[in-house]
Amino acid sequence: MESLLSLAFDNLSSFDGAKIKKGLKQVEGLLAQICLSGPSSPRKQTAADPGRDRDSNQSSRKVLADLSGDPAFREFFKLQEGFEWNIAQRLLTTLDWLVVRGGDGQYDLLIVNALDLIQGVLLLHPPSKVLFSRSVHMNLLLDLLEPINCPAIQSATIITLVVALLDMPQNTRVFEQLDGLLTVTSLFKSRETGRDVKFRLTEFLYFYLTPETPSIPRAAARMSAVAGPGLLQRSPSKLVKVFGGGGGNGERPGSESGATLSVEAKKQFVDRYLPGVVDELLKDLDTYKPFGGVLS
Repeated sequence: MESLLSLAFDNLSSFDGAKIKKGLKQVEGLLAQICLSGPSSPRKQTAADPGRDRDSNQSSRKVLADLSGDPAFREFFKLQEGFEWNIAQRLLTTLDWLVVRGGDGQYDLLIVNALDLIQGVLLLHPPSKVLFSRSVHMNLLLDLLEPINCPAIQSATIITLVVALLDMPQNTRVFEQLDGLLTVTSLFKSRETGRDVKFRLTEFLYFYLTPETPSIPRAAARMSAVAGPGLLQRSPSKLVKVFGGGGGNGERPGSESGATLSVEAKKQFVDRYLPGVVDELLKDLDTYKPFGGVLS
């Protein structure tokens, strides 16, 4: 696996768009090998029974619960624990290069591909999410939400942002500290924002207004070598200072970067930029159970 990653990283480090595209494909292929597998008892495909073939292909797909015992996944996870082979870090470096040099739109597809892969890596290796406790990486996502970017990039960025914040309160506090809510709500209110992007923004606001789950300290500690020392002790959110306190659930927002905030506290934050909208969002969240109700 190291040799495959080495080839991919060499291409991702290139200044040539074609090589970067190849590197992204190589990373995608590696992740696909981890997530997909052939049936334990392969059947010979026949044209006479395509339905049977489709069922066989569906049964070959793994769910996350199945991956813990998979040797390939265990090797992948172990490699992601260190800086040298961490895919998320390499993808973020590549993404930054593409954003800086892609002002004319020539790298838009590669940017979307990189964002999609970052989502996948963060889901397969949640400790890598700690990279977004660094303002430089969070700012990169917020920059991609600027109106100058195409809708496809904005939509992919919103999904990436949700994955980066999921079960990571310290990342959410950094997002708030960098005025991420102002960025999101400004895009939401803009008349130039398309319907599909507004739909994604609405989903993000639903997600943001759900109760937070404290980060797992052990997971954060494992990635300290990747993210760098001292990154998990950030200063309190500016928004927390403005509103003072986190509500009636006993939280102490601002006492540490990973402190959780109550829904009521976050409601105040959103209401600052979207007055009168939050109650409707919370009502929808309770009624329609977006995300399958798992975040309600």
